[in-house]
Amino acid sequence: MRAGLVREIRGETPGFASRLSSFTALCEARAAEADERSAVDPEVLTALRSAGILAAPLPREVGGDGLMEADCWSSLFDALRRLGSADLSIGRLFEGHANAIDLVRRNGSAEQLRVLAEEVGNGAMTGVWGADGRSPLRVARTSQGWRLEGGKILASGAGLLTRPLVSAASETGQRLVLLDLTGSEKVDLSAWTPLGMRSSATGSVDLSGIIVPDSSLVGEPGDFMRQPYFSGGAWRFCAVHLGGMERLFELYRRQLRERGRGEDPYQLQRVAACVSAAGNASLWIRTAARQLALDMDQAERCVALSNLARGVTERAALDIMEAVQRGAGLSAFLRPNPIERVARDLATYLRQPVPDLAMADAARFALGSERAIEALWSFDAD
Repeated sequence: MRAGLVREIRGETPGFASRLSSFTALCEARAAEADERSAVDPEVLTALRSAGILAAPLPREVGGDGLMEADCWSSLFDALRRLGSADLSIGRLFEGHANAIDLVRRNGSAEQLRVLAEEVGNGAMTGVWGADGRSPLRVARTSQGWRLEGGKILASGAGLLTRPLVSAASETGQRLVLLDLTGSEKVDLSAWTPLGMRSSATGSVDLSGIIVPDSSLVGEPGDFMRQPYFSGGAWRFCAVHLGGMERLFELYRRQLRERGRGEDPYQLQRVAACVSAAGNASLWIRTAARQLALDMDQAERCVALSNLARGVTERAALDIMEAVQRGAGLSAFLRPNPIERVARDLATYLRQPVPDLAMADAARFALGSERAIEALWSFDAD
């Protein structure tokens, strides 16, 4: 089965949707073993690089499927959701890869995008490493070029990403640096001992002493945290979370049927709660995605909506996890029941930075707006 899936992925398939279906089937089949090994499955990694999945976020003019273009927001939403359903760790890596490509697309030069596209087409993976630890990453000009000092923590894909995009402090402000790693960097995964997301290859990376040319600096100072993209783009990881929620529900529904417990009134109540929570989250996430894609000039509205979508998504995920775990009982906490693994991954991935601040900022926007509540955002289906 595994070899067949890999052969199907490597073969020619009509369009990204078909390639994604084969790839997610492989991810789902290998997720449990990847979790056990706390590492990305080698077959999944090979397929990710060879099936055109990594190239999909690139603009069409440089060989991609244009997933990050405004007119493809719905396709991007669906891809992230499906990847999250198959394996949340892989969904996390792809979301970071897509984010990095989008930052280069929007802020970099045509030549930087062309070079990155060529390398991604050859299997290179990128991502965004933004978290600083005790030695924050800095970049300074020297006679040899730009010298990096310090490193990054919580860097997903550490040891796998060869072209990561990192944020670094400089004399003129925060800069984005597109690195070309050789594999000799000091990567430490030993501190990554989480409850879930074990196979996301997350760790710390010491980048001290690396010299990069001018062409490695992307955009202008401050571009990384420029709004509405920095906060507004949070909808993407929410879409991956949604996939994890939907996967939990599917597993729960399947196990209820297998046990013949579907007509229990308390189980029916839990099923209804799961369906409504996932549907509510989907509506908010899709609306945030569409707002950022089509109305990005309304920065405050985009950011507030995406922040609210974060809160709605987190609450929905927590409610679904509670309902599924209560409904499935002790078996939901025992391996090899996949509910145990997916719930661990989702609970870990939900821990995103400053959730309370995000909701407070959204509340301030709503409080200060003169619009009626029904006019703050449009929740149309498309």
